[in-house]
Amino acid sequence: MNYQIQDSDIALLSKAGVPEDDIKHCKKVAEKALEIAQKTGQKLDMELAGRGALFHDLGKAVTHAIEHGKIGAEMGADLGLPQTVTDIMEKHIRGGLTEEEARELNLPIKDYTLKTLEEKIVIYADRLVDIITDGIVDIGQDEREAERRFEQILKEYPKYGKNFKTLQRYLGYHQEIQALIKK
Repeated sequence: MNYQIQDSDIALLSKAGVPEDDIKHCKKVAEKALEIAQKTGQKLDMELAGRGALFHDLGKAVTHAIEHGKIGAEMGADLGLPQTVTDIMEKHIRGGLTEEEARELNLPIKDYTLKTLEEKIVIYADRLVDIITDGIVDIGQDEREAERRFEQILKEYPKYGKNFKTLQRYLGYHQEIQALIKK
């Protein structure tokens, strides 16, 4: 399926009160997720990858705190978004928390780990867009520099890796996705 980001979905983000800078970020993450999904050559739900990425920060209409994933998922459900999309929204915090990590962060205690390749692609795209947008790599005409240096950047800049468990998750997604792209 050849999915394209819908103007009506961008309008939903705006109407929900997501700040303009966050909408720009969400759109870039959706574009990056779709690009990566295509490059894997896998049979994927492109609409899920695109919409999951586009709506992942819906909760930032209310807060930029760690609860924005949970809040966004609740908002998304109220808007009638499919559960597969709201699952991505809720799980994207730190790349998919374990129950133990959720407890430590005072989030509802449940398993937030990522199960599908679409979920992993969204989280990977989110991290790549942060690296690109923050100017960590000199991308010139080639954003792939962020992918090539992903492991190094996450290890050098703690804000991207967050903590050891989160870093290991992000590195695992990077390795899994890059292995598919290089096939």
